Amino acid sequence: MMDYDLDSLIPKPPLTTRFAPSPTGRLHLGHAYSALFAHRKARDAGGRFLLRIEDIDTTRCRPEHTDAILRDLEWLGLDWDGEVVRQSARFELYDEFIHVLEEGSLLYPCFCTRKDIQAEIAAAQSAPHGPPHGPDGPLYPGICKHLDWREAKQRIEAGEPHALRLHMDRAVMMTGPLQFEDEEAGVIAADGALCGDVVLARKETPTSYHLSVTVDDALQHVTLVTRGEELLASTHIHRILQALFALPTPKYHHHGLIADEQGARLSKRDKALTIEVLRETGKTPEEVRAMAQPALPGSAG
Repeated sequence: MMDYDLDSLIPKPPLTTRFAPSPTGRLHLGHAYSALFAHRKARDAGGRFLLRIEDIDTTRCRPEHTDAILRDLEWLGLDWDGEVVRQSARFELYDEFIHVLEEGSLLYPCFCTRKDIQAEIAAAQSAPHGPPHGPDGPLYPGICKHLDWREAKQRIEAGEPHALRLHMDRAVMMTGPLQFEDEEAGVIAADGALCGDVVLARKETPTSYHLSVTVDDALQHVTLVTRGEELLASTHIHRILQALFALPTPKYHHHGLIADEQGARLSKRDKALTIEVLRETGKTPEEVRAMAQPALPGSAG
């Protein structure tokens, strides 16, 4: 009787990456680097490269910015597989995942304003080096965490603005120890305490970056998430959400960032380095790609 390695008989999904910009402004050279990085990773492996528009912030995202993103990527010579996913069309989907967490008593309503949170942190004055920070800023001090459910229900029914926060303590107890793999940093233990009780939805925006990116990466079968190193801390949250939803865990590559002449990371305020301006000042696609290429894996220089 012959022995078979059953795992070798199961077809493996193609390596799939994605580029997922938010249309709150024009793409700059740093975005070009990130898109080229993900595109090269996929194409070198004979895999798939997806484009997703993360436009959940309906107050800041603009259709003209989405149009400009598509135009800039095409001008750079990048192609993608399948249709472009727009998160603003998927709010009902994200709401289903919110309900899963609600049914598991893993969310609680938070009625705090930013001013309330800042005042609570200032009054505590317990940390000698300032309040602990997570991916979204200072960790939430738990003002509404133990609010009586009857009071919370009354305030919600009265139409009081609120957010839904993840009860991180319960989430970590439910998932147990977790880890994720980064191609640069190796295997990392997920630590919910670094993140605190993050917001997963608001009345005006029925999802958050953390929830929607976790859901979409899984449903789009992304196997390698490539993004800037500043988002490494957020991956702890995403790994915990993956476990709560029983979603697959991709591998990660948190790459370095392109900086300006002063060493600061590029932002959408750096209009001189937007793809649009570079194009209008006479740069060719080859020249703009070359401005990012030295930092890309496998590039010369």
